Amino acid sequence: MAENKAAPHSFVKDGVFYFVRRVPKDLLHHYTSRKISYSLRTRSAAVATSRALRAAQRLDEHWYHLRIKDSDLPGKHMLRMAQAHGAETVPLSAASPVAETVKLSEAVGIYLRLKGQGRPVTFHRAAERSCGYVIDVCGDRDITDYKKADANAFRDDLIKRKLAGSSITRIFGTVRAVVNFAASELGIDIKNPFGHVYYDRNAGVEDRSPLPLDVIHTLQAECRKTDDDLRWLVALVSDTGMRLAEAAGLLKEDLKLDDPIPHVVIREHPWRRLKTTSSARIVPLVGMSLWAAQRVHERVTDSEFAFPRYNRDDRTNANSASAALNKWMKPNVPKKCSMHSFRHSMRDRLRAVECPSDIVDQIGGWQTEGVGHGYGTGYPLEVLAKWMRNVS
Repeated sequence: MAENKAAPHSFVKDGVFYFVRRVPKDLLHHYTSRKISYSLRTRSAAVATSRALRAAQRLDEHWYHLRIKDSDLPGKHMLRMAQAHGAETVPLSAASPVAETVKLSEAVGIYLRLKGQGRPVTFHRAAERSCGYVIDVCGDRDITDYKKADANAFRDDLIKRKLAGSSITRIFGTVRAVVNFAASELGIDIKNPFGHVYYDRNAGVEDRSPLPLDVIHTLQAECRKTDDDLRWLVALVSDTGMRLAEAAGLLKEDLKLDDPIPHVVIREHPWRRLKTTSSARIVPLVGMSLWAAQRVHERVTDSEFAFPRYNRDDRTNANSASAALNKWMKPNVPKKCSMHSFRHSMRDRLRAVECPSDIVDQIGGWQTEGVGHGYGTGYPLEVLAKWMRNVS
């Protein structure tokens, strides 16, 4: 039966909703059927939607771990062993004997078991991969046995791989966090050798330039002229400052056009996670973003997704969207400009109308520094809309 449009990943039989999900081709060897299907035990579309999304999210997590198991991840065999048996190898209760030290693979297990609860797949993947690189270069040793020479050798290997300075910084940051956390849990006082390692942090890093306002207007005019789903995506990003992946993974119902203040709800979905917790937000729809949202509602009639082209599988294909749209933009934009430049431009455009910085942060989903900003629910939609209209 065809999927039901009232609830994602479902169909209706005799009035009852059933969950249905195709098994990805690369994981078919783990299953005896090409589809997973079972009753959601409800006749309510709202209840079915909630249950289906939870089931889909659990499947996505399971499929990620199956893929990791099948892939050639550096140091993978040791890291997975540590996670599977971490509870036995490193007892953490006060009544149990505590190991004097642990190997790096075991440290990853401790880190993910305690700090990885409820964190996105990318959090787990970063810890496994970064520490897997260390294991490949320096071996899986007790965390107290690594020396400065090991950290320097690790740095040299990353540079040899031609990684950008920003990527090296992220990798070292993850390794430091794993070592520090495991040492703290075990009561070990060590000087982390992966701290204060010198390398050129700007090597290979290209500054992303904002788009000039006249270029934005030219691109927006071309969007109206071409008037297809790719250009709706460009227009939506251009006057909201959303990340491309955030926009590409939207549902039609995330575009709230019937509200007194039209807006987009940016929230996490099983097929598209958000970069940070502050990325979940609402942004008023004005100018070309409002036009794009209206076109989506008028023209997309056979899918729950705002941009079904990039949501045909279990994940939003933001890389494909980026490649296609950057290619289209390239002849008409300055060097070092891309789709992500709209996001830089939005911050400059809000600055130009003297928008307060914490409102800028809320609109863009940027983290605002300071303890006080963690209190309350933020500015109401009416205030955000006033500043967005000034920009438009």
